[in-house]
Amino acid sequence: MELDQLAWIFWLLLGVGLIVAEVFTLGFVLFWFGLGALAAAIVGMFGFGLAWQFAVFAVVSGALTVMSKTIFTKFIWGNEGPDVKMGMDALPGKIGTITSASRGELNAAAVKVYGSEWTAFPADGESTFADGEKVEVVSVKGSSIYVRAINRELPGWKQD
Repeated sequence: MELDQLAWIFWLLLGVGLIVAEVFTLGFVLFWFGLGALAAAIVGMFGFGLAWQFAVFAVVSGALTVMSKTIFTKFIWGNEGPDVKMGMDALPGKIGTITSASRGELNAAAVKVYGSEWTAFPADGESTFADGEKVEVVSVKGSSIYVRAINRELPGWKQD
């Protein structure tokens, strides 16, 4: 028997071995190469030569590896929402506490948000803030944040 005729056994063993090895790794890459090797084994069983087998292995493995990002993000992990925001981009909408009351012509105050202290200005340009007051970050410009006071009433609360 010729090597071309028995190569499919090699591809079959390689494919199964790579898929089993994937269980012990974290990258989820060996699985795609294992599937490529199984595809090459099928091509070899139908009598195609080593060149065809290797071509099928390379194309299937490469395509699955490239597509895996799309497969995971769209179908498995459900990347439907906006990207995760980090650092200063995550500040708008967060709640902070005034640590130093408004002062000066621009009503600058110091606000503590997630353990970091920021220079804050009123988003409307006019409000003043007292120590301990809760504010919401509206925007970030440079190293300063613009805040607004949080409504001090609960929705639907009736005053007597």
